Amino acid sequence: MMGSAVAFDLVRHGGAREVLLADIDGEAARRSAAAIGPEVKPLRCDVNNPSELRAALEGSTVVVSAVSYAVNEAVTRVAIESGVHMVDLGGNNDVVSRQLALDREARDRGVTIIPDSGLAPGLINILGASGARQFDRVDSIQLRVGGLPQHPRPPLNYEIVFSVEGLINEYVEKATVLRDGAITLIDSMTELERIGFPEPFGSLEAFTTSGGVSRLPELLAGRVRSLDYKTIRYPGHCEKFKTLLDLGFAASEPVVVGGSVRTARELFTQLLRKKLDTGGPDVVLARATITGTRGSREARLVYELIDYYDEKNRMTAMMRTTAFPTAIIAAMLASGTIAAPGVQTPEACVPAEPMITALNARAIHISTTLTEL
Repeated sequence: MMGSAVAFDLVRHGGAREVLLADIDGEAARRSAAAIGPEVKPLRCDVNNPSELRAALEGSTVVVSAVSYAVNEAVTRVAIESGVHMVDLGGNNDVVSRQLALDREARDRGVTIIPDSGLAPGLINILGASGARQFDRVDSIQLRVGGLPQHPRPPLNYEIVFSVEGLINEYVEKATVLRDGAITLIDSMTELERIGFPEPFGSLEAFTTSGGVSRLPELLAGRVRSLDYKTIRYPGHCEKFKTLLDLGFAASEPVVVGGSVRTARELFTQLLRKKLDTGGPDVVLARATITGTRGSREARLVYELIDYYDEKNRMTAMMRTTAFPTAIIAAMLASGTIAAPGVQTPEACVPAEPMITALNARAIHISTTLTEL
């Protein structure tokens, strides 16, 4: 879903002369490449095989990892060895920590690695960091993002628009927040709140989830009193899904059923794929709210995005808002707009205004509202 959209954007908007679209399923790569255009070349590649991956990266400027976060550390190591810049979609805090530990190796090779790109983490963090820099004192940063079906369907009023494994991770791992300026870990699927968007959406719910802030709390600790990230859903989703988690449906302990060893999480993942893969049109809602002091006055800065399914290109809003920012960052690396080597997350190195301008050219519009309080 995301890799094909990255390739699409790189050849349509990113100025790429050639994009190699690699997948362990060679036929899937061939179909996706043929649907995009002649600039995209398909390749069967198992990224768990370092020699195959090195061969695939040879001659490339940037590699974009849109595969499972589980292999991102290995891809990072091969990218550094190959002297190729890298962007990935993140999805797991521990993996990103191991990537950041490779900063010295990347610097020595003159390579830039940017994990946790995409929408959230990614674009929303870039907006939060940029907004914070416009204040003399920042009291709070609230980041709210949700990918929703335009036509919700029971029981969860949700459909799969990205990795199922990533969704479960967001719901079960601890969420990182700032409280009184200090980094704090809290349970995901807590601190439920109501949030309003223009009709037809109206009143929705938002709750804490893991991973959306990337390294923004570390960047702003001691300088921002309060910071949190919450996922937006239709009302009632949090209570229903959390009940399933409390019953152990995402547990990773082995379970023996009829002589087969499985985990509850494996079964749950398959059930979610089957039940929630509706294929209907989606919408992405995102809002970053920064409150603080500018000069002598209290003020509030709000970035807001609403993006819909692209009927013409048959592309979900989640694909557009995740893959296009990732492709823009890859193009920035290729052009030298982002030039400092090392491993760093987007909020630390990606300029917000060029990103907003590039997204606007792709009909992804981010409104900016500054209000004195």
